[in-house]
Amino acid sequence: MTRLTHVKHGPYAPPVAVRELAAVSADGARLHVEVHGPEDAPAVVLVHGWTCSTAYWAAQVRDLAVDHRVVVYDQRGHGRSPASAVCSADALADDLEAVLAATLAPGEKAVLAGHSMGGMTLMAAAGRARFREHAAAVLLCSTGSSKLVAESLVVPMRPGRVRTWLTRQVLGSRAPLGPVTPVARRILKYATMGPGSSPVMVEACARIVHACPARVRHAWSHVLASLDVDHGVRELTVPTAVVVGTADRMTPPVHARALAASLPDCVGVSELTGVGHMAPVEAPEAVTARIRGLVTTYATRYATTGRDELEEAGA
Repeated sequence: MTRLTHVKHGPYAPPVAVRELAAVSADGARLHVEVHGPEDAPAVVLVHGWTCSTAYWAAQVRDLAVDHRVVVYDQRGHGRSPASAVCSADALADDLEAVLAATLAPGEKAVLAGHSMGGMTLMAAAGRARFREHAAAVLLCSTGSSKLVAESLVVPMRPGRVRTWLTRQVLGSRAPLGPVTPVARRILKYATMGPGSSPVMVEACARIVHACPARVRHAWSHVLASLDVDHGVRELTVPTAVVVGTADRMTPPVHARALAASLPDCVGVSELTGVGHMAPVEAPEAVTARIRGLVTTYATRYATTGRDELEEAGA
């Protein structure tokens, strides 16, 4: 299980949840889930990316929980969710379905937002019945559906087989990241953040990423290296917005543009100037505003009777 070493103070310190629970996935994997905000407010579900945790969404949770019910969970092997022998796109979809079942009333609609691997989770689950039952709209942030290693700009070389091979070695390294040192911060900032990222932003991301166990990081790197959820993009029929930073080296804007071209109902692409891969941390106001806009435009409040039924079921 991941060591929790996120920042303790400031805008990127995770707020205290109203309640915590465990969702059980199809294969028995247990997922740590948090619910923030008023129980009778419109629902938002936030799905974090590779090597991150619920702490990654601290800024969004703090803002949205004022007038939204915000659900966040740790992907298997991340944060407080135990590691699993099963790592696959299907497992990510199973896990999301389990979280939706545990936190939303039958038929309740929510805006689902995913960053990086979290966005891939939404695409992998797009054809699932429970996803279709609950998704009012989707935000895909700093993500892609395939060719992740080949399109990555982390290794500063011309595209081709050599760059792809080197990128695979770098991102798939088994080596522990070690403590958060000045050198580690510079490396993380170069690979995942825009040049204008403030020290407090870099520190917040470094603490979260370095807390992810090396074996978990390595296992999921193999899944991402061969990931292809292009079919999920075509099945994502709800209104979907796309956000990407122009300085994103991990999933550069070419991915966002490809998503926009393939989505059945794309409701806009936002390219954030100078922002890197960690857009929710680097540009929290812009990302939160996009989520709020989707709620206002597409989400509906759930019925009180539906909430009562969910509570009676013991969720």
